[in-house]
Amino acid sequence: MPVPQHIFEPPFNIIRSSHVVLDVTDLKLSREFYETIVGLHVEDADDKVVYLRAAEEHQHHSLVLRKAAAPACARLGFKLGNDGDLDKAAAFLSENGLAYAFVDQPFQGRTLQFTDPFGFQIELYASMDRRPHLLRRYDLYRGCHPQRLDHFNVFAAEVQDTVEFYARLGFRLTEYAEEDGPNGRIAAAWMHRKGNVHDFAITNGKGPRLHHFAYWTPTAMNIIHLCDVMASQGFVKNIERGPGRHGISNAFFLYVRDPDGHRLELYTSDYFTGDHDHEPLRWSLRDPRRQTLWGAPAPRSWFEQGSLFSGQVVREPKFVADVLVAD
Repeated sequence: MPVPQHIFEPPFNIIRSSHVVLDVTDLKLSREFYETIVGLHVEDADDKVVYLRAAEEHQHHSLVLRKAAAPACARLGFKLGNDGDLDKAAAFLSENGLAYAFVDQPFQGRTLQFTDPFGFQIELYASMDRRPHLLRRYDLYRGCHPQRLDHFNVFAAEVQDTVEFYARLGFRLTEYAEEDGPNGRIAAAWMHRKGNVHDFAITNGKGPRLHHFAYWTPTAMNIIHLCDVMASQGFVKNIERGPGRHGISNAFFLYVRDPDGHRLELYTSDYFTGDHDHEPLRWSLRDPRRQTLWGAPAPRSWFEQGSLFSGQVVREPKFVADVLVAD
């Protein structure tokens, strides 16, 4: 399938992935997991919602936990360049027949919400309340010392169409996994705005669903330390995959599940992709180094389980990718 061309003058300027809003069934338990085990910092909280951020972040929040009857992903948030980009985004959505709404969100400036053509619920903003970063507050560090939110990964029923839509918004392809042969189809794509491997990854599967969101850690040792913390605190069954090193992105990784099953990746050591002529790297679906450079395939749950988007109907994928799965 065709690889999209880089667009350097998109209809509005998305800076980076910013925050995720999750519905959780036990707010106290989820707060304890993300604050005490993972090591995020609570910025504001009440009995209905908790706002957390990582050590390097000036923004008020990068993770929002909302008490709900059932777990779900409510929104994926992206930061825009300035307030005028919100109006440009609204114009683009209107021209393309997509409904949107400007809403008031706590601690954020003017915020635009919409659902893309594939069911992913997106939130755009240009300004958020700022806080002093906690980078040098080593006395507050816990868990794996998460520094910043890095990316989202979603299950998409229509991978090619989804990739092409986000390419129109200026997301640039860095790596992709494709079937072999002359009619090979793209099964997964990694796309960025901020100059690393990805802000938004799009994976073939039943969708729309959130596969995972990821926080950057300082070193691989922080990720290994989190395994020790989780094991000693009774969360060993929540370790789903890793630690290991991806072939794709070259990143050292760990995937864990929170108390509601939302998947979180801890992530470090990918690479710079900001040059205008950076060429996407193709991976064969049959290359075992793609999933893990050391050759270990991912468990079946990693390909099949994900978080629903609130109110969205999940569709079967256009095709079933032939991927390597651990026994």
